[in-house]
Amino acid sequence: MTTSWHTDGALHFALGVEDTFVPQERPGERAIDEYELTQHYEFWSGDLGLAASAGATLLRWGVPWYRINPAKDEWDWSWLDRVVDRFAELELRPVVDLLHYGTPLWLDGQFASPDYPERAAEYAYRVADRYADRVTDYTPVNEPMIHALFSGEYAYWPPYLSGPDGLVTMVRQLARGFVLAQRAMRGVLGERGVFVHVDAGMRYVDDAASPSQLPLIERLRHQVHLVEDLATGRVGAEHPLASFLLEHGFHDDDLGWFAADPTPPDVMGVNYYPRHSTEVFEAGVHHAGGFPDPRPTRDDGVAGLEELLRAAAGRYGVPVALTETCVTASVADRLAWLDASVDAVHRLRADGVPVVAYTWWPVFDMYEWTYRHSAAPREAHLLTMGLWALSERDGVLHRVATPLVDRFRAHAHDPRNLPAVPATEEN
Repeated sequence: MTTSWHTDGALHFALGVEDTFVPQERPGERAIDEYELTQHYEFWSGDLGLAASAGATLLRWGVPWYRINPAKDEWDWSWLDRVVDRFAELELRPVVDLLHYGTPLWLDGQFASPDYPERAAEYAYRVADRYADRVTDYTPVNEPMIHALFSGEYAYWPPYLSGPDGLVTMVRQLARGFVLAQRAMRGVLGERGVFVHVDAGMRYVDDAASPSQLPLIERLRHQVHLVEDLATGRVGAEHPLASFLLEHGFHDDDLGWFAADPTPPDVMGVNYYPRHSTEVFEAGVHHAGGFPDPRPTRDDGVAGLEELLRAAAGRYGVPVALTETCVTASVADRLAWLDASVDAVHRLRADGVPVVAYTWWPVFDMYEWTYRHSAAPREAHLLTMGLWALSERDGVLHRVATPLVDRFRAHAHDPRNLPAVPATEEN
């Protein structure tokens, strides 16, 4: 069998195009579609070219489900066909996000719909089947636990569930759709399929926590992995969160369903943002977490990154990838983090940790999710994160190269990325 990128021993450099889609609207809440906000629908061909020109060999890129499936049982492939053709033309390998938040507008109840898992599987099958000759690498659900929190505990996104019961409902629905989608795609792609599971790498620091906060901290540390643990068949009666699930809506047969047919990743991806991925519990201070009462964060730099990648490799026993990282800051600060994080990945590889990809996110700047709950103009929500800056002139968002482009390209071409050559024994 031909060696794939995740097993060839090399370190592959990737970029991502921010692809959050939450198309539902209600009073005080605008739809958010990052492709529309960043004008990627207009400039997609050039944007893919930018990624290739920067030396990336992989691009994390998402399908806008609500656009290609605009009505129940109706499919519009015209735009997506052209995008897939462009990937092939550039010899740029897509790692396709099938679900980067948000459902089609016609799906009543969104993720809480009883039909959601089967609809997610149908969607996955149709995409995989249509492009099976050219696309083999998929992320079935991006950041499922972040998604479960925003839609199922914080009531921030549709279907606006809240509390532990809402969280568990979202966990069950997302995990079931995740499993059915990957099974459907595996049926199409067989062993050619490469499934990159991706979740946010979250750390919870209790340096000065009150004793009353310790049970919550313990739950959160296990909860980070909950959807992935369900998908991979790891949640039995002995799992630390089994009782929590059963108290808030799961049944024994739910646990049995996941345990009976595990759906493992080929690569386990970790998203890590040094200024946001470590939450701090303070003595005598209660924060609900999320919106509108986030906990304070602490920048643990490369120490946090290395800890999370080591833990992912040990927990799931497959190659790991850094699937998103950056700092939202000045160009100088972004350059410093790019260099430091790449060096950390090389140290991990030298120490035997099977890190197979490094992803800077995103290719070009994006807009903050707060846009959805704001009446302010788009530019008020700009996040300076990309290799290319977005600069608006006459209504057009121009992609302006920063020094990060050349630095990323240099890292992508570093000889240290090549697989180690085993020493040969002399006869």
